[in-house]
Amino acid sequence: MKSIALALALVAGTAAAAQDAPGAAGSTAAPAPAQPQPSKTTYIHAGQLLAVPGERPRGRSTIVVRDGRIAEVRDGFVAPPAGAELVNLSDRYVMPGLIDMHVHFYSTGYPLQARLNATTTDMEDELLTAVANARRTLEAGVTTVRDLGGEPRGVRALRDAIARGEVAGPTVVNAGRMISVTAGHGDANGLKREYAHIEREDSPHLCDGPDDCRRATREQIFTGAEVIKFAASGGVGSNIAGGLEAQMTPEEMKAIVDTAHAFGRKVAAHAHGKSGVDGALRAGVDTIEHGSYLDNETIALFRKTGAYLVPTMHAFESVIRQGRAGERPAASAAKAEQVATVVKESHRRAFAGGVKVAMGTDSGVGPHGTNGLEFLYMTQVGMEPMRALRSATVDAAEALGRADRIGRILPGMDADIIAVSGDPVADVNRMQNVDFVMRRGVVHKLGGQRQVFPVR
Repeated sequence: MKSIALALALVAGTAAAAQDAPGAAGSTAAPAPAQPQPSKTTYIHAGQLLAVPGERPRGRSTIVVRDGRIAEVRDGFVAPPAGAELVNLSDRYVMPGLIDMHVHFYSTGYPLQARLNATTTDMEDELLTAVANARRTLEAGVTTVRDLGGEPRGVRALRDAIARGEVAGPTVVNAGRMISVTAGHGDANGLKREYAHIEREDSPHLCDGPDDCRRATREQIFTGAEVIKFAASGGVGSNIAGGLEAQMTPEEMKAIVDTAHAFGRKVAAHAHGKSGVDGALRAGVDTIEHGSYLDNETIALFRKTGAYLVPTMHAFESVIRQGRAGERPAASAAKAEQVATVVKESHRRAFAGGVKVAMGTDSGVGPHGTNGLEFLYMTQVGMEPMRALRSATVDAAEALGRADRIGRILPGMDADIIAVSGDPVADVNRMQNVDFVMRRGVVHKLGGQRQVFPVR
């Protein structure tokens, strides 16, 4: 823990706005208290305001932000009182900050480089990389993320440093390590004996049988996980041939879901093949990550359970490109090609079939900061642009269980606000160039330029 604290100290400065810092379950080091900040009021003049994606824009509006929350939303351009700041976005399209339901801050998105660096970088190096990835993500307009797999205590430390205002990044909802069965997606597959042995020295996320999977779930909660993720099926990224169908038994999946829900945690299931997706849905998961093979029966099961699909189309594009460039092991590259033939049609079928969707990119498989590409990929297979925007705001907030705080620009909500030039409903590519970002009342990007942080 001392090394983690030292690494964060290198990038930390004077604390910014007082923000809620979640506690670290099972951690011996309690988060430092948020630093107080004098009351601050900001008026934002929005040329077009999409306050609630899925509803009609409001036109010219004034958003009043006070102490990190939205205090008022008023029609027209209202002059700020003395002492208040004005942010002029009168020529911009303003909307809620984005929510990316699937990222990996500890991964770079460059798999060949990662393998070359694996024996020469320490946990401290990886944490500093994660800090940089968090800032890139924030500047892409993403103000909240689920980090669904990384070094558990490091991601928790990053989460808390962001919450305290010491590091620039989106609000993080962290999963710790992905729970996996022995030899499943998440085990140290395809490594030389000595490297696999090292990887497995600390593997509390591996489990076999329902009781052991309950233990693995509690281990992740103990280290501070706010959401639980498990591998219901094989994975494209695993260095092991074949195996995209179910790898966990129904009893193992149910044990994980029931244990997590008993602790108040939502559950995300990595699942590609139909048997993995169907098994996870029957076990009661809250979200399915990837969902490569979806038939009509599976789509009906989505509707019955109310679970969300997180398509991660960005990741599919990335792994296919990496495989063809020789940047992935042969086993992984072959699976990428296999999935490429079916995944777009599966997602098209899901979007048309009434499946609830929450946007997620799986950034870390591909590069961070390119989150806006997911809107392009979703609309290319039939999702309407407004629904795509809603999937990254209103719907993602619902999937997270935080619809009372984020996803809309309404009084009482967190002041997570972004802006783009032009109407993204007419041209969804505009979401790749977010030029204003505010998170909890602090401006991180203005006019396309990074702002000084921390705010003093």
